[in-house]
Amino acid sequence: MFQKFIHTDNSKTSILIRLMVGAVFLSEGIQKFLFSETLGAGRFEKIGLPSPEFLGSFVGTVEILCGALLLLGLFTRFGSILLIIIMLVAIATTKTEVLAKEGFWRMLHGSRTDWAMLLGSNFLLIKGGGRWSIDNKLMKNGK
Repeated sequence: MFQKFIHTDNSKTSILIRLMVGAVFLSEGIQKFLFSETLGAGRFEKIGLPSPEFLGSFVGTVEILCGALLLLGLFTRFGSILLIIIMLVAIATTKTEVLAKEGFWRMLHGSRTDWAMLLGSNFLLIKGGGRWSIDNKLMKNGK
């Protein structure tokens, strides 16, 4: 089971997606703590989510941990699953209101990073960490 979970192809280019997605999530997670009023608990409260203090810290922590995992290529699929969930909730809670109030094109413009992170995370879930990942090293050592 563990081998299936960390299995990855030998792609040299997956690192580009890992670095982009991992760096963005790591940065966003850190910012949820540094600027909690606008990007963390304060933002969650503004959009009406319950327990904004808890959720702000929880989401920030998950983004930091999973972003770091993706940067390392360690348990890439696990990190990707959690980040996909975060992105689906983010799109559902923040972008549907924009769609209703300002229209389709404004929503697409405002959510371009969200969609890029969602699709990048899906790519990593499907492909794994690639050649230059700790997952690849663990997979080879487990054989």
